[in-house]
Amino acid sequence: MTRILLAPDKFKGSLSAADVARALASGMLSVDSSLETVCLPVADGGDGTVDAAVTAGWDRVAVTCSGPTGEPVHTSYARRGATAVVELASAVGLELLPDGRPDSLGASTFGLGTVIADALEAGAERIVVGLGGSASTDGGAGMLSALGARIVDADGNDVALGGGALRGAVHLDVSGLMPSARNAVFELACDVDNPLLGRTGAAAVYGPQKGAGPQELLYLEHGMRQWAHLVRNAIGRDVSGLAGTGAAGGTAFGAIAVLGAAAKPGIETVLELIDFGSALASADLVVTGEGSLDEQSLHGKAPIGVAHAARAAGVPVITVAGRNVVGLDRLRPYGITASYALTDLESDPRISMRDAARLLHEVGRTLATTHILEGTS
Repeated sequence: MTRILLAPDKFKGSLSAADVARALASGMLSVDSSLETVCLPVADGGDGTVDAAVTAGWDRVAVTCSGPTGEPVHTSYARRGATAVVELASAVGLELLPDGRPDSLGASTFGLGTVIADALEAGAERIVVGLGGSASTDGGAGMLSALGARIVDADGNDVALGGGALRGAVHLDVSGLMPSARNAVFELACDVDNPLLGRTGAAAVYGPQKGAGPQELLYLEHGMRQWAHLVRNAIGRDVSGLAGTGAAGGTAFGAIAVLGAAAKPGIETVLELIDFGSALASADLVVTGEGSLDEQSLHGKAPIGVAHAARAAGVPVITVAGRNVVGLDRLRPYGITASYALTDLESDPRISMRDAARLLHEVGRTLATTHILEGTS
């Protein structure tokens, strides 16, 4: 029996990774019902990370937290044994901004800290945080406040949430940090190598994506510099220049400096969490992909990470994307033998996104006919 491992990322704005895998599987099975299709959706550490873990058998734990600007958000994390997988995007992400209105100075990561605290209180000893899609630039200050740290102004009052308010902070007190947070192992799924500060830092590079104009960028940079100063005083060393501390609006900085977190490429983290190697061991073919295969995909995004793992195991890989702008010649060095794009079936991108499930079903039929029944590569 031929075993097909379907391991796509989401088609953003169209289908979840699980829906992509199911649509491809339905197309394949409509051609040959004897095929064994295994759906194991992946993510690169951003949104979809918790869903990938749950699909792989982890327990989903529902929790309510404050969103990026304080509104209640119903979200969840994944739990298996003493490990919890927490996703920043599903707690304080850009897509959770009310009516899509950015608040570059006031948005915070407090809700992320609430989700982490829930996992710790439930007994988690290892916390994996998927970074990506952040709405804030607060250096992880909100997250640490939710875990018991205090950030105060000159009058001894707690400063407001958000990166803008950090300009007025004068002291960080970590004595009230949850003991379980001090003892837990924190890992960050992160593909960003920017430092916290400067022209390649969290505010300068990613602030505009969160609605910050020129004046707001100055305020945020000032806030991040003051925050880095307070953290250095609290822990006795300066880590703001380390690569990756600028990830997720500097959330990585707060986690690395105060929680002792270690960063690891997002797709590598997810593949380990879902035990991709075990599923790969008995696969005859891997199908992966994402909404857009482009230059960014070639630098550590989910499909290339899947292809790396499959190539190391000697399993051929095919990619499927909403659109593909890099071409098969650029993909072959990663062990990818064929590539399909929904835009080849429907040139109108709006229709392609709307009808993605139907088009993926058709691609699945083609894969089953061309690459399995006929045995081509």
